[in-house]
Amino acid sequence: MQERFFIALFVSMVACPLAAHAQAPTPKPVIGFLNSASPGPFSPLVAAFHAGLKEGGYVEGQNVTIEYRWAEGQYDRLPALADDLVRRKVSVITATGGVVSARAARAATSTIPVVFLGGTEPVGEGLVSSFSRPGGNVTGVSTYTSEVAAKRVQLLRDLLPNVGKIAVLTNPENRTGNDLQDIAAAVNTYKLQMVELKAKAESEFESAFTEAVNQGAQALLVSSDPFFTSRRAQIVALAARHKMPAGYAWREYVQSGGLMSYGTSLPGMYRQIGQYVARILKGANPSDLPVQNPTTFVFAVNLTTAKALGLRVPRIVRARADELVE
Repeated sequence: MQERFFIALFVSMVACPLAAHAQAPTPKPVIGFLNSASPGPFSPLVAAFHAGLKEGGYVEGQNVTIEYRWAEGQYDRLPALADDLVRRKVSVITATGGVVSARAARAATSTIPVVFLGGTEPVGEGLVSSFSRPGGNVTGVSTYTSEVAAKRVQLLRDLLPNVGKIAVLTNPENRTGNDLQDIAAAVNTYKLQMVELKAKAESEFESAFTEAVNQGAQALLVSSDPFFTSRRAQIVALAARHKMPAGYAWREYVQSGGLMSYGTSLPGMYRQIGQYVARILKGANPSDLPVQNPTTFVFAVNLTTAKALGLRVPRIVRARADELVE
């Protein structure tokens, strides 16, 4: 009887640690979210990213953790922020806010999966081998095609048929996110004049608009640079103050009071990368996930802003618009 008691005691002592080990919770995967801009203006896009993750079965705080790193428009901070996420040993890095973020993430790691959002030439940038078979550890969603800039110039000209000179606001810190070459080609096609304006900080916006006026520009195009997108309220306000008709890359500008925009849906693309990240967390290899090109484009016009500028929106422009804001 005593022998049976000691046997039972021994079995229970061995079994308890094993049971405790078997019941230990599985560590949550960690997503590194790297963005070149600021969190406030991008909060609706982060929500869209969360929606894409949820469709794949992942909810922040429940079965996944997200480490956010924001460069606040200071692109030179991105390499250090990407390195920090690598040291954190995240499961995957989401590089958003343009190719500047994607380049930083790609340079920081060749093993951790990277899902990027932005840019037109991921092959030329060395991020992937091809759109259909990216290879390596990087894939993502391209936000831009060269035809978009030309279409933006055309639509602005349709809205302002008498325009002769267009100013283009660019960020000298972002050589791949300025659309400048494509805009210049389109401007040349329509035999218009163009003046380039440069701003890499919010403090330089006012002088850029002043230069546009001094140069005799009759309209303005703002490049798709992420820093500009995060400061869209200030840019739209300056355009209104200087009575400058302006065209933008994203409908978020028009919703903030901008005159017109033509481009892809940013929330839709953030949702796509959320879906891609979920697939990778479930075991998909980024080298097998093709880089997605934009397929849906939105042309938006703010009729209230047009009226404030004293512009009559032609019937053909109204008919083409996907969204009219009043």
